[in-house]
Amino acid sequence: MKSIYSKLFYCLLLLNIYSFDIQSQDNVNWKFAEKFTADSLAGHYRSSLMATWIKDTHYFYYAVEKNGERIFYLVNAAKGKKKQLFDNKHLASEITRLTQKEYTPKDLKIYRLDFYNKDISKFYIRKENKNIEYNIATGKVKIVPKTPEIKKKETTGFPSIFNKRSWEKYSKDSLFYIYGRDHNLYLSRKDTLEDIRLTTDGEPYFSYTSNNNEKRDTACCYTSARWIDDTHMIFSFREDKRAIKTMTLVNSLSNPRPTVDTYKMPMPGDTGVSQYDICLFNADTREQTTVPIDKYPDQKVEISYSQTPGYVFFTRRSRPADYIDLCRIDARTGKVEELISEHCAPHMNIQLFKYHLINDGKEIIWWSERNGKGQYFLYDNNGKLKNAITPPDMVAGNIMKLDTLSRTIIVEGYGRENGVNPYYRFYYKAGLDGNDFTLLTPGNGMHSIEISPDDKYLIDNYSRMDMPMVSQLIKTASPKKTIVLEESDDSQLRSLGWKPPVLFQIKAADDSTDLYGIMYLPFNLDTTRLYPIITNVYPGPQDDQIPRSFIIDDNYNQSLAQLGFIVINVGSRGSSQIRGRDFHCFGYGNLRDYPLADDKHAIETLARRYRFIDLNRVGIYGHSGGGFQTVAAMLTYPDFYKVGIAASGNHDNNLYIQWWGETYHGTKSYMDSITGKTIFTCKIPTNNELAERLKGRLMLITGDVDKNVHPSTTFRLAKALMKANKRFDMMIMPGMDHGVGNNYYFNLIRYYFVEHLLNPRKEHIDIIHHK
Repeated sequence: MKSIYSKLFYCLLLLNIYSFDIQSQDNVNWKFAEKFTADSLAGHYRSSLMATWIKDTHYFYYAVEKNGERIFYLVNAAKGKKKQLFDNKHLASEITRLTQKEYTPKDLKIYRLDFYNKDISKFYIRKENKNIEYNIATGKVKIVPKTPEIKKKETTGFPSIFNKRSWEKYSKDSLFYIYGRDHNLYLSRKDTLEDIRLTTDGEPYFSYTSNNNEKRDTACCYTSARWIDDTHMIFSFREDKRAIKTMTLVNSLSNPRPTVDTYKMPMPGDTGVSQYDICLFNADTREQTTVPIDKYPDQKVEISYSQTPGYVFFTRRSRPADYIDLCRIDARTGKVEELISEHCAPHMNIQLFKYHLINDGKEIIWWSERNGKGQYFLYDNNGKLKNAITPPDMVAGNIMKLDTLSRTIIVEGYGRENGVNPYYRFYYKAGLDGNDFTLLTPGNGMHSIEISPDDKYLIDNYSRMDMPMVSQLIKTASPKKTIVLEESDDSQLRSLGWKPPVLFQIKAADDSTDLYGIMYLPFNLDTTRLYPIITNVYPGPQDDQIPRSFIIDDNYNQSLAQLGFIVINVGSRGSSQIRGRDFHCFGYGNLRDYPLADDKHAIETLARRYRFIDLNRVGIYGHSGGGFQTVAAMLTYPDFYKVGIAASGNHDNNLYIQWWGETYHGTKSYMDSITGKTIFTCKIPTNNELAERLKGRLMLITGDVDKNVHPSTTFRLAKALMKANKRFDMMIMPGMDHGVGNNYYFNLIRYYFVEHLLNPRKEHIDIIHHK
């Protein structure tokens, strides 16, 4: 009897859950969520200030939107002063008078002002097919027949004495030209009209022309070869893709019949990968020289055509991306000199690595992670280290400005400012001798700069996800004296009910490493209730895709939260290249599982910090790498993550791009006893191997013409789930490639989480909670 009553009670409980589910989902305020999308909030906040510099002056102008009008300001950068250029009401009235067409201040819609010949006293606009002049001092407006002519600097040069066809590449003295035909290289002498075929080994995917595919064309075409300076030496660089195997897609939406798209794509562990060839040709003697560039098996080669007379530089990188060399080719002899060779364990930072040749190749700026972060170093032209340029306590990013006269650089930097999120980008000025390292862009936030044409000034826009944009003018010679041009506020947004997300800092699963993230809350949050939590994931390693600058509804997470969820975005160990070598390489050898523990730990930590988070209702979703992380998390922690949506996921990284899988997971190699060649192998764990562990509700999404992550990775996971007798949902997006993010896609995410996570339906109970 007791058993019967227990079963009856359980049935009534499920009935109540089901009834509440129907009621609560019917009461989901979809309009409230839509109210806070980026589209709905457009015009209620200001983005970056865009400056237009007036040529050959220290003046610039910019415009900001205020109450539906574009207000223009003129700035004297030397004095740090700005003034409003014109009164919109007055200008609209004057244009109405002159054109006989009614204009209001909001109707002006001016996007460009024309200043001529360093004259700051007046500008010109065009309305109703009329040139209109505005005198800034007097406010007088008049129609002029034409705008002033631009005074051009006198130039010297020699006009072309003959018409050149687009595919002809001429030597400096115009005696010869080279061109391509049928994948080979041809030479023609202008005075004798002699036409010579220089090569016979050109073929599809190993071509001397820009048409490096299967098509053979007997017509003359552009060649990828080029002349060396003012000599008669020709330099040819080719990538050999012939051994790379193909992938195929079917475009089912093509008319009148579906079409097939076949393309080359090497995968991890493939024997057929790109090879490289460099040759020199002497136009006078027709002599061909093969340049000896081989060092590493299956190496990656990239060319730099510097301004160093008579030389060409290249880098060669080992297939596992753990060694890289900088080499110099003597274009007269074909001799190769190795200038710099670096070992990068376990792999180099492919995204941030750069080098610069300066002073005609007499010096080299070289980026390295050798000290654990990311530094620029200065070498001489023989590869001898002279000094460090940037300090060892930050990760140096792109060089924004390189001035060889003042011997300074302006460079991005991460992680140097104490007490500031290490993902925020700052800009610094550094001397090439390593001295006078100076912060240019103060302010706690993510910075982005525009450098004036004369390099004397910066326009710096910085913000955070919880702080709207601040725009400031900075003199590079005295960066401590910043002038705020515009300081946005979020009052308009807040008046609509918007609130900024919560920025948080927590420890990783190792209880040591700092992780940084964003938490989006319902704007009508009731802290006495429990809310499901959804984690939006992307594991990197090249980028975690978490926004740092002020942006509304990134990835629709803000509007998703308004449906009754807590939504978070947190970067796990291994997810970013700007936290230093150890952080970046955390996932090496563990490409499937490395971000999972940190994500789960982050959710648990936040749940302890915020009691309104319901750990019994945890969702996860992501796109691309975030798709594979979503499934890996659900299968690794099947009782923790209840609902997941995985879009365009590379669930089997053995089917993904070769360099990505091999670099971030690692390779093994052995010598083939028959051929004597080095064979590389790479075996990356897949989500398919864990398919039998699925317990929660899962939706797979893929575009059917995705060249980045082939849809077969999703199809094979689906097959593994079916073989394991698991229930799941699947959506194919016809005609869509890797970027599936349209309105239908985001609404699909919303509905799926509302239906299956907000309050699970009765028929889903067994699926989510079964033992």
